[in-house]
Amino acid sequence: MFYEVAEGEVTLRIKAQPAASKNEFSGIYSDNALKVRIKAPAVEGTANKELAKFLAKSFKVPKSAVRFKSGQNSKIKRVVFPLTEQFQVFAEKLLG
Repeated sequence: MFYEVAEGEVTLRIKAQPAASKNEFSGIYSDNALKVRIKAPAVEGTANKELAKFLAKSFKVPKSAVRFKSGQNSKIKRVVFPLTEQFQVFAEKLLG
């Protein structure tokens, strides 16, 4: 599973693809991670900032509530943020 829910928070496992043409979710990656394409290049943390901003906007949480648990310098990241109805709807649609 690409996410875990505990104590009102979501821990999301993400496979980041920087320098994409646009910010978008692009399905489940082979090792149980959510693949996310990010416009920003992987230079000096700009892709991580853009990823946090994209997740915050997508799931209706403040940018400050999106925290990197691990993987800041890796393509596979673990990100934590508060559980929202928007995330629940997204997960249900994705898992079908």
